[in-house]
Amino acid sequence: MGVKKALLLWPAVAVLALDQATKYWIVARFPLHETRPLISRFFNLVHVRNKGMAFGIGNRPDADWSFVLLLCATLGAVGLLLFWFYRLKPDERRLAFPLSLVLGGAVGNLIDRLRLGEVIDFLDFYAGSFHWPAFNVADSAITVGTLWLAASLLLHPGSKTKED
Repeated sequence: MGVKKALLLWPAVAVLALDQATKYWIVARFPLHETRPLISRFFNLVHVRNKGMAFGIGNRPDADWSFVLLLCATLGAVGLLLFWFYRLKPDERRLAFPLSLVLGGAVGNLIDRLRLGEVIDFLDFYAGSFHWPAFNVADSAITVGTLWLAASLLLHPGSKTKED
């Protein structure tokens, strides 16, 4: 991988650092299951653990089988993201940033899974009776990166070569 492509991985490093730092901060200051309101009737900081996927999908106490499945899926996704990133052509550089966001988020949650067997979540948004499942910086980066990537691919489906 050339120096220019390596520099495009910096967003992944930034996401990973921010994700791990915020999780460390939450664990150091919040007992498990504690909730602290920040914006009344809208946003709390919490300390919860998630054995499932992003936004609590598949988060069940009896989901021990899912650990291996999620670990393998995450490792596969990280491998595919790195391969895709490495294979980017000069006219596809617009994909580097969203790929880097997804990669940083995937590695952030992978570290939690390997270290703790579950992921630390702490951002808790709600409005009235609608309550979004708690999530973290890594989940946010994966979501934003995936949506950005999808929009980029749909709006710019590939450049044409001279042979087309």
